[in-house]
Amino acid sequence: MRIKGYFLLFFFCFSVLKAHGGEEIPDALKTSLPPPNLSAKTWVLMDYQTGWILASKDADAPIEPASLSKLMTTYTVFKEIENGTIRMDDMVHVSEKAWKTGGSRMFIEVNSKVSVEDLLKGVIIQSGNDASVALAEHVAGAEDAFAARMNEYGKQLGLTNSNFTNAPGLPDPDHYSSARDLTVVAAAMIRDFPQYYKWYSEKEFTFNDITQHNRNLLLYRDPTADGVKTGYTKSAGYCLIGSAVRNDIRLIAAVTGTGGRTQRTKEVQALLTYGFASFKQMKFAESGTAVSQIKVYKGDRPQVGVGSNAPLSFIVPRSQDVPLSTRITAPELVIAPVRGGQQLATLDVLLEDKPVVQFPLQALNDVGEGSWWQVALDTVLLWFE
Repeated sequence: MRIKGYFLLFFFCFSVLKAHGGEEIPDALKTSLPPPNLSAKTWVLMDYQTGWILASKDADAPIEPASLSKLMTTYTVFKEIENGTIRMDDMVHVSEKAWKTGGSRMFIEVNSKVSVEDLLKGVIIQSGNDASVALAEHVAGAEDAFAARMNEYGKQLGLTNSNFTNAPGLPDPDHYSSARDLTVVAAAMIRDFPQYYKWYSEKEFTFNDITQHNRNLLLYRDPTADGVKTGYTKSAGYCLIGSAVRNDIRLIAAVTGTGGRTQRTKEVQALLTYGFASFKQMKFAESGTAVSQIKVYKGDRPQVGVGSNAPLSFIVPRSQDVPLSTRITAPELVIAPVRGGQQLATLDVLLEDKPVVQFPLQALNDVGEGSWWQVALDTVLLWFE
């Protein structure tokens, strides 16, 4: 790789910048290696850190998401917990509608009370349709009202080809999504709720003396995999979103419309293997490392270091060099006090002299107000700036 510029040292922090993801990787960063030949109707391979789509087929084509919809269901419930609307230890009354919901089930009993936490595990690990409806009714009073919240949170995530009408993902002409959108939801789950995402790697859950195993065969076949979700209906085919971490790189792969459980697992594995073989991680600085100094006036110290609170790294193709350069933009005047974590500058990353993305740089420590003498001296100096 040909690299220009001293400030490349802190060049990327996508965990801060990429709120949504789902954009195509710039052409100059694409690998020259061809993707695997898959039978899936649609598929997507995403780099989690950048949110870039590394390879895809019909990523935006409307598909029946089946139980992949439950990613949006659980994301919505987690947002409601975060907002204080419900609590994890709430006891949920199981309605007759929830109890009667067909398909994969947690086997909750009508008129019983089940905790939100157990219902979430029933949705995530057992793919319980009954648990999904029970949660929807607890959050919003009715399933259609809950679906409206799913769609609202979906808009906030930047979904552009999705509409949800029910919590379990049962067939409905107006219930649809796309491989790209569902991968964005999976990335948001990992990013926004890491404390709960760990449940997606659990291989079994016992409720009501019934033990059910996670349907995601990837968890049993790949020790680097830690999620995410399976889906199936006769009309949707066999679908799977999987995620794995190797050498500090997390990739997310989605396939829809395959012919069987084994096939969907093999095709997600093929995509992940392709991605890890085609791209590598370049780490330039650890989190908290000062990579530039900015002058501070009227402070108790003359300058402050800027950097990021996350490791500064970036995936690049293994097979070719990429002409990258960087440009720092900072205000002409920074006057104390400065708070640690305060954004003080931006970094533009240039690819073949064209801006690719802009990243914020934060102060790594506080700078308090200086002595009266320092304030007076800098006041005079600023007259001549």
